[in-house]
Amino acid sequence: MSQTIALSLFRFTSVRAQLWAFSQMGLSRPSLARLKDLQFFKMFGTGTGEGFTPVPNLGVYGLMTVWPNLELAEDRIETASIFARYRAQAEETCTLFLSAVSSRGAWDGENPFAIDEALPRSPVAVLTRATLRSSALRGFWSQVPDIEARIRDEVKGPLLFKIGMGEVPWLQQVTFSIWTSEEEMVEFAYRSTAHREAIRNVRKGDWFREELYARFAVTGAEGAWEGIALPSRLGLQPIRALA
Repeated sequence: MSQTIALSLFRFTSVRAQLWAFSQMGLSRPSLARLKDLQFFKMFGTGTGEGFTPVPNLGVYGLMTVWPNLELAEDRIETASIFARYRAQAEETCTLFLSAVSSRGAWDGENPFAIDEALPRSPVAVLTRATLRSSALRGFWSQVPDIEARIRDEVKGPLLFKIGMGEVPWLQQVTFSIWTSEEEMVEFAYRSTAHREAIRNVRKGDWFREELYARFAVTGAEGAWEGIALPSRLGLQPIRALA
């Protein structure tokens, strides 16, 4: 069975729950690190709107965990106390289960994803992760709102899901999206003038100190996001309902 990457998202609505979630960005790390069979993990805050903005959203947080296979990922997320605590505080939660079909670059000096090129790529998820150079912060963030708005205008049906996240505000950024198929995602990437401009600006300005680009097969989903059952939104069968 393929290595499984689980991306869990949590929405917190009350001020008390949001303060709890913010505190867990530091307090939950030891609990996550002790989870049996866990190979890699990251904790994320998000930005407002679709997430990729410099203004933080104190109501939405994410956890990425990497496991040897789907069965272990499902079991640990269902039974581990750290995930139960997050679900108890959250108003809304969902988890995407992914397996990497390609990955290049580094994340904290390593590439944590094992590749299985034989997996189907419909739907396909795309993750871009980068650590910005401090000298590039002003130039990068000054262009992001305009480019993001233009990309939204250019994207039609193929884009199923999108969120922007960050490990360290403004410095370490992650974009994550899900597309109906790899072919349609690639077609958009080549067609979009805003997307090509963003890549050109990054390369010209040498804005990134470290970067990683990965594509994933979406192997499962559970829960709901923005009031919509995530499996239905992605055209997948639900794994189970979260307690």
